[in-house]
Amino acid sequence: MSRRLLQAIAGARHGGAETFFVRLAAALQRAGETQRVLIRRDADRAQRLRAAGVEVDALDFGGPLDVVTRWRFRRAIAAWRPDIVLTWMNRATRLCPKGAFVHVARLGGYYDLKYYRRCDHLIANTRAIVDYAVAEGWPADRIDYLPNFVLDIGAVKQFRRSSGAARHVLAVGRLHANKGFALLLEAVALMPEVRLTIAGDGPLRGELEQQMHGLGIADRVRFLGWSDDTSALFAEADLFVCPSLHEPLGNVVIEAWSAGLPVIATASDGPAALIENEVNGLLVPLPGQPGGGPAALAAAIERLCHSPELRLQLAHGGRRAYESAYTEAAVVAGYRGFFDRLAPACAAS
Repeated sequence: MSRRLLQAIAGARHGGAETFFVRLAAALQRAGETQRVLIRRDADRAQRLRAAGVEVDALDFGGPLDVVTRWRFRRAIAAWRPDIVLTWMNRATRLCPKGAFVHVARLGGYYDLKYYRRCDHLIANTRAIVDYAVAEGWPADRIDYLPNFVLDIGAVKQFRRSSGAARHVLAVGRLHANKGFALLLEAVALMPEVRLTIAGDGPLRGELEQQMHGLGIADRVRFLGWSDDTSALFAEADLFVCPSLHEPLGNVVIEAWSAGLPVIATASDGPAALIENEVNGLLVPLPGQPGGGPAALAAAIERLCHSPELRLQLAHGGRRAYESAYTEAAVVAGYRGFFDRLAPACAAS
């Protein structure tokens, strides 16, 4: 059906939600949705969206005193006349004005729902976030679970290194305490033959590099900075580790599945919900839990490094999980079906 969609995000320069925002907007454009997006000023993000055919307006998305963004947001809605406004995360949701449209907000974490009181519907990218919102008092019939998708990079070099010992471990993510990279560095220090590549950037980079030198593993660890295209990194690695201490989703796990890489993850919320242990990945208890800590993570990595059969089994299991629920086609169909279900509400707005 014909509808007009406006999406808005006031995201950081780098981050999982920001990456998926661009990915979803481009996919919806390919699927034929009529849309426009509002983003915080970012020339690179704007260029990538426009290259995908998406109309873009850039706003400041400043703090509480930023009246200009409020005014420009209202003006964009008046000019575009959307049927649905989809806002991402707290700031864009808070700054969205009221109007003759259905306001949907997307939750990518356990956000404070005070910012979402004026929304008509919510989208959560994990079932655990749905449960959290309902437990906080949000009506169950006004929140939908719609997962993320990742691009299919399995064709790059699927199910590689099926024989012999593995040596090259890959980790991807923002260099933040929640992501557990300090834990991973401690584990690597216990395995003299393992090489580690970390793709990501963030406030802890200097501290993590200092830790790396203190552990004496600088010759075996690479910090590559942020990359929007990690397909080549997945292609050259032997296995993938997600060491997060707090992780609501674990999008990087799905990316590794797509690439045909065997996965090890700590049992934080997102990875624990995604991974069936010993089927499509290995789960390691979190530090502080029985059996958790650097030695436990190192033992899981060593086990996978020396078991080509298990690597192949987990790679195939992960690929099957990806194809069953996390492809572009499956997730975009879910979003478009959700928009279709909003049609009566759109007509009433």
